[in-house]
Amino acid sequence: MTLEPSPLIESIALTLKQASTQALDLSFNELLDMSENGELNIAPDYQRLFRWSEGQRSRFIESLLLEMPVPPIFVIEEGDGTYQLIDGLQRISSYLHMRGKLTAPHLDPLVAHGEFLTLSDCDIVPTLNGLTFNDFPMALQIRLKRAFIRVEVIRKETDPRFKYHMFKRLNTGGELLSAQQLRNCTIRLLDSVFPDFLIRMSEVDDFRECTSGMTRARTLSAFDQELVLRFFALKNRRARFKHDVSDFLTEYMEEVADPQHPEAFDYKPEETIFRRTFEALRKTLGDMAFAFANKARDKLTAGFGAYHYEAITIGLQAVLARLDLDDNGVIERLGNTLREIKLDPVFIDMTTGGGKNSPGPLNDRITFVEKRLVDAFPG
Repeated sequence: MTLEPSPLIESIALTLKQASTQALDLSFNELLDMSENGELNIAPDYQRLFRWSEGQRSRFIESLLLEMPVPPIFVIEEGDGTYQLIDGLQRISSYLHMRGKLTAPHLDPLVAHGEFLTLSDCDIVPTLNGLTFNDFPMALQIRLKRAFIRVEVIRKETDPRFKYHMFKRLNTGGELLSAQQLRNCTIRLLDSVFPDFLIRMSEVDDFRECTSGMTRARTLSAFDQELVLRFFALKNRRARFKHDVSDFLTEYMEEVADPQHPEAFDYKPEETIFRRTFEALRKTLGDMAFAFANKARDKLTAGFGAYHYEAITIGLQAVLARLDLDDNGVIERLGNTLREIKLDPVFIDMTTGGGKNSPGPLNDRITFVEKRLVDAFPG
């Protein structure tokens, strides 16, 4: 009796055909040369995710000197034969710092190219502490340069979706990546146009002024780029938001970037709407656009409220097209209306406290803003 092939086995076999991989053993000195020569790309958006402390970096160097085994790194082979790093940033960056080849202005203290890591917190060989690479005897310098690591290469023939899911599996749950940083890195493997567009919109001057109340920690975690994504996702697909906002944003970004079945996204008019939205908010409330009421509820206090951001940017769409942003009277009326909304006890209750990031409360606060703006600017 001939057994029919299992659909499950066929499905797995078909998926495996989409993947082409290769394993290499490379020295860290080879990886440094590849980075310097542009053969190994640590994408700038990904590089900002380097977060290891000086102690963590030092202990990794100590491990290499002691020839301890280290986990493999993963790279993707691009069409031109260069590699893009998708997992192993902390290890490679630590080695680059040890050799004075790291630039990391986001760290505190920042690291400039040419600055060498001074080892600290080495707990197996404490005599390493206080030393830099140039303090090592020649034998140790050579040992460190020749220390090797397994490099798993996802070949250029591999299906983009397989690359995307591999990166997502490798990095999901990593405590060093925010949700938006993970989206930026992974979805770029499907298509880079939409991630680059979000980054470019996050650098628009009016947007930056309006969201300047954010903390530095939030900015470093790419929350500003997530806010841009929230704007487009809620403006274009709010009705499909059902449960978790993070999943909702990820799914929207995936679908816009999907090279096989992209979600419709007309970049030029979408950019125009985005810029017009934040021009209106900058001209009316400026850096208080997403501030909230003080304890007395009689004036606004500096800060940034995500609930205010969602409600006001999306609610404003109901009247945006009919506003003359060069008319001082219109700007004054819009500013007064937005302040009244923010100080209204009903809106304050809608935007304070936890548990309001679900579809019901979200729609309630957006609808509240829409109604007040439509009343102020009837068609």
